[in-house]
Amino acid sequence: MDESRRDRDEEGRARNARPRDGLGRPLPYGTPGVERQPEGVVRSPDETVREAQRLLDAGMPFHAHEVFEDAWKSGPDAERELWRGLAQMAVGLTHSARGNTAGGARLLRRGAAAVEAFREAEPYGIGVGPLIAWARELAGRVEDFGQGPGDARVVDAAAEAPRLLPGGHTA
Repeated sequence: MDESRRDRDEEGRARNARPRDGLGRPLPYGTPGVERQPEGVVRSPDETVREAQRLLDAGMPFHAHEVFEDAWKSGPDAERELWRGLAQMAVGLTHSARGNTAGGARLLRRGAAAVEAFREAEPYGIGVGPLIAWARELAGRVEDFGQGPGDARVVDAAAEAPRLLPGGHTA
């Protein structure tokens, strides 16, 4: 593929066709990557939670963020902040796993703040309170990573994956 030419989707919109790794980083053309999440999929809330949890457990938070983004864009207005906040937390975990501690911590906290209004309702059985605690605790830890000279530690995305539903069960 001519890398100077812009990739386009079927509708002619710019869309990067480069393969991606499990954390969503682009790989060189021709390199095997992980299967990308299709965009614009309308799922039920339970399907969204189940698919996102599967991807989080597999250490693929970037891909989980895309599932949450679909829900955010296609769901009811009253739930947009819930799905947006969950997407931000998934991207925060992605950045933390890539070694971007400042960006990871910022997005984890932003996502936690976005879902705060849903703490009592626990929509679709999502344990919002524990997710907020997880995001804030992880944000504090990844910020501490960057404090020492040459300290560029990353987190293991699969090991740090949050549980969306209390008790560790999926939808």
